[in-house]
Amino acid sequence: MLSEFSPRMLIASRDAALLAHMQPLLAATGACVGVADSAKAALASMVDPPLPILALLDAELPQSEIDQLIASVQAATGTHTYPIVLLSDTVREEWHRRLAEGVFDDIIPRAVANPHWRLRLDSVLRNCERWRKFDRLRATSQLNEQVDALTGLDNRSALLSTLFRETDWVQRLNTPLSLVLFELDDFDHWRSRLSAKSCDDLLRAIAARCNRLLRSYDTFGRTGDHEFLLILPGCSSINATMLAERVRMDVFAYPIPSDGESLRLSARFGIASSQGRSPMVVLREAEIALHRAQESGPESIQCFVGRPDPRMDPIGFLS
Repeated sequence: MLSEFSPRMLIASRDAALLAHMQPLLAATGACVGVADSAKAALASMVDPPLPILALLDAELPQSEIDQLIASVQAATGTHTYPIVLLSDTVREEWHRRLAEGVFDDIIPRAVANPHWRLRLDSVLRNCERWRKFDRLRATSQLNEQVDALTGLDNRSALLSTLFRETDWVQRLNTPLSLVLFELDDFDHWRSRLSAKSCDDLLRAIAARCNRLLRSYDTFGRTGDHEFLLILPGCSSINATMLAERVRMDVFAYPIPSDGESLRLSARFGIASSQGRSPMVVLREAEIALHRAQESGPESIQCFVGRPDPRMDPIGFLS
């Protein structure tokens, strides 16, 4: 008796003799076999979960039904979700074209006496599995290219891509956008004192604490060894300064457990406002502001104002 979790194969045909021959042969593979007497009847089984591992379509069905079915399946599931095989004794030019386009994975003679059907189907299933593995590897590779392996945050490449996209929105809608660039103070001291694993744990803890303070549409990423960037749509420089102050207090004011002791880290912040200008220019301004914060001392917050001006000290303003 087959389990309810057995993989499912589907065959759509009006030919009773073909169904009577193919159904037990497919069932012998250990799969549940579904039967539809038309392409329209097969539609629900081919687009609703659980999806079949293989679908066989009889070319003797009306071509309009087959065309509509294929279009619906592609729209609902995409390509290479599972193989679709056409059973046909004659291979028309239309079938050749669709085979080359990947609409069908194979065309197999529909004769019930075909001695090679099982070999052909096994080959189709193996090829489809290879495609699925390739797609998974490609998706993983693309994700790795955008994610910092240590913290799980966006890396510099992903941050730049987001910054260019957000700048487009600023230019179209005339909305504010600010950057907050911050780095941990004297992290080399902790590297010399702690193990590499403990330092990595500290960075991950900082990332997790910061994430809890952000809105769903803010972007947070790691741009360097102990440097991070916040991209804040809809935030003026004053709003960004207030968020930097909150990060300074809520993230860094509380000790972080590490190796049996509690460590208190600190950071310095540089802030720049976009105003729809070049993302690279704004990012450079945030770096200049961060450099001024480094010169000002631990836990400093500086906004880019073109030149150092002691009257524009955000900490003094917020105090």
